[in-house]
Amino acid sequence: MGAPRRRHATPGVIGRVGRQAVPRPRVVMALLLLLALVCVMLLDGYLRAEVGDDQRVRTGASADTVPSEVLEGGPLLSFPGGTARTQSVPDRTIVLTFDDGPDPEWSDKVMDILEENDVPGTFFLVGSMISRYPDVVRRMVDEGNEVGVHTFTHVDLSYQSEARVKREIAQTQLALAGAAGITTTLFRAPYSSKTDAIDDYSWPVYERLGAMGYTSVFIDTDSEDWQQPGVDKIVEWATPEEGKGASVLFHDAGGDRSQTLTALPEYIKKMKAQGYTFTTVSGAQQQDAASFAEGGTGQAATAPAAGPAQSGVVRGDAEQAAHRKADTASEWEGRALLAAVAVAEWTVPGLAVVLGVVGVAVLGRFGMMLLLARRHYRQRNRRRFTWGPEVTEPVSVIVPAYNEKECIASTLRSLAAGTHPIEILVVDDGSTDGTAEIAESLGLPGVRVIRQENAGKSAALNNGVRQARHDIVVMMDGDTVFEPETVARLVQPFADPRVGAVAGNAKVGNRSTMIGAWQHIEYVMGFNLDRRMYDLLGCMPTIPGAIGAFRREAVLEVGGMSEDTLAEDTDITIALHRAGHRVVYAEHARAWTEAPASLGQLWRQRYRWSYGTMQALWKHRRSVTDRGPSGRFGRVGMPLVVLFQIVTPVFAPLIDVFTLYAMVFVDFRASLLAWLAVLAVQLFCAAYAFRLDREKYRYLLMLPLQQLAYRQLMYLVLIHSCVTAATGGRLRWQKLKRTGEVGTPHVGAS
Repeated sequence: MGAPRRRHATPGVIGRVGRQAVPRPRVVMALLLLLALVCVMLLDGYLRAEVGDDQRVRTGASADTVPSEVLEGGPLLSFPGGTARTQSVPDRTIVLTFDDGPDPEWSDKVMDILEENDVPGTFFLVGSMISRYPDVVRRMVDEGNEVGVHTFTHVDLSYQSEARVKREIAQTQLALAGAAGITTTLFRAPYSSKTDAIDDYSWPVYERLGAMGYTSVFIDTDSEDWQQPGVDKIVEWATPEEGKGASVLFHDAGGDRSQTLTALPEYIKKMKAQGYTFTTVSGAQQQDAASFAEGGTGQAATAPAAGPAQSGVVRGDAEQAAHRKADTASEWEGRALLAAVAVAEWTVPGLAVVLGVVGVAVLGRFGMMLLLARRHYRQRNRRRFTWGPEVTEPVSVIVPAYNEKECIASTLRSLAAGTHPIEILVVDDGSTDGTAEIAESLGLPGVRVIRQENAGKSAALNNGVRQARHDIVVMMDGDTVFEPETVARLVQPFADPRVGAVAGNAKVGNRSTMIGAWQHIEYVMGFNLDRRMYDLLGCMPTIPGAIGAFRREAVLEVGGMSEDTLAEDTDITIALHRAGHRVVYAEHARAWTEAPASLGQLWRQRYRWSYGTMQALWKHRRSVTDRGPSGRFGRVGMPLVVLFQIVTPVFAPLIDVFTLYAMVFVDFRASLLAWLAVLAVQLFCAAYAFRLDREKYRYLLMLPLQQLAYRQLMYLVLIHSCVTAATGGRLRWQKLKRTGEVGTPHVGAS
């Protein structure tokens, strides 16, 4: 493996190789981006959906603890001095109440009707809707209508804890403060009706709210417009008994309210014709109190108790007595809530669209991989298939090594056991652990040890190419072992003079651990299945550093292994494409490599790979506008690499996150089935890849866990790399700790 070498960073979007490690703040930034997205999704789900058992509505409960005067009293319930007191709407007076808004379509039209007929309304608002449509709330308040709390998520509070009840109220008040600069003392519970429906479970809720200064508003008559029974029925059901006053229920949200809009002006005209007047809840309270003080028949009541934010009345008229001006802190907190909701309103739907596109792209990629991999397999495994005359001439095998004492002996013995004539060049890159001495002490034939000062892997490979005696050079890592037939199979494509390089089949040797098994699945499915596809498309992006063969003159023609990037294997591969050389895949040429054995080592390796790939793509970006072979790779290969190795890997794991979101906030069963369907497609592709590589299927039992854990880790690594690339950071070579546990395998071992 290459060793660290001091270099200067290149200014620009993506820096060159350097010794300076990427600062930890970039890791933190990547995690914060993910956390911010999760928070946005949770906020959106909380605003839009019911969670768990929130959809429960209690019916049929007893009312033994509820005072009879409350059950038989008027629709306005307050607790002045801690004592329950009800009030009725005065005779020939209508309080028009509207539930479940604000709604940008229906609420505005309802207010248009109220304005045209010069009557006020009292709107009981859902906090999540206020957060999404604050402009509608501002209009309600500005036009003299009254607003009340209808909870934040429209839940039956009789099922909720005391803390949840307080949270539902407080969040709605915060949204009101941000939207209109007010709070309110009015409350209506979702799913409530007349006072005689109060039961033993809901009564404690009303008592607690009364102690907080709220007036709970019930109804006398229900238009039942939510059933859409027809305009005539809505008008009929909303009409009170002859001469009686009433708190009347309509809805300005929650579904199609076209019948409500038609019935409402008819109803107002009918009531006015019968001598009725219209007021708000506060207006009805004050009229009832005045009637009692003058010796009238209305039920006793005091003036409305002060509620939250006791800083004064917004408007001086009686009909606005329920509104209180929000304090500065609440108003700014409310505005922050509205801003967060606005972000969620744009982000989550946009993310859904993006993930839909990514999902189609991912499934399309699976389909394309399967079709092209099958075609590749059938084409290359036909009995008559040949690259040309058998390649029998000797080749040079270059083994760059830096502190590989654990692995170098196994590597060289595997090469010495090969069936193809080779010379072995061990380029010792300034090792300090005796790697060169071990190589020399083995006494293997054809082994030359070349010592150089520590200069990095690219320099070691270039040194080996310069000193190679043969026209074909094989490059491998110092921790990799070959099968006896590997070199012979790897060099056969060079019978075709158009071939400039050949990628071999890298296998994970230490697959007995969970991390090793995950990487084994990735190598077989992700890397080798991909290479079959890229081979047929003529745009192989990477020859693996563990096993690759090159025409020596082709390597020299493109300037050797570049030191500009951390992914010298990707860099040289793209350079060969641009120079007009064909790059192919030899699936039967297998090498066994030692994969990272810990999450920390895996992170460092994949971080270097992904960052180096971005460097290489940026370096060769001008190929997009080139002509000839260079332009072909730029317009075919590069978009595929960007799409399949950067864009979709970044977004694909978010499909899992979005699936969890849908399970919690949308439809658990449907979302789970959709996720399992995608997993089944991946499992099918993996099984087919294992079949092509003649691997044992038992490792596929790890695939679901790989999708849940390993893929998320790779996602974070890629985000980390993107942040580094975007900020022009520098990164050094990471020397992984080796164990030397990968020995020379038996042919066909798996």
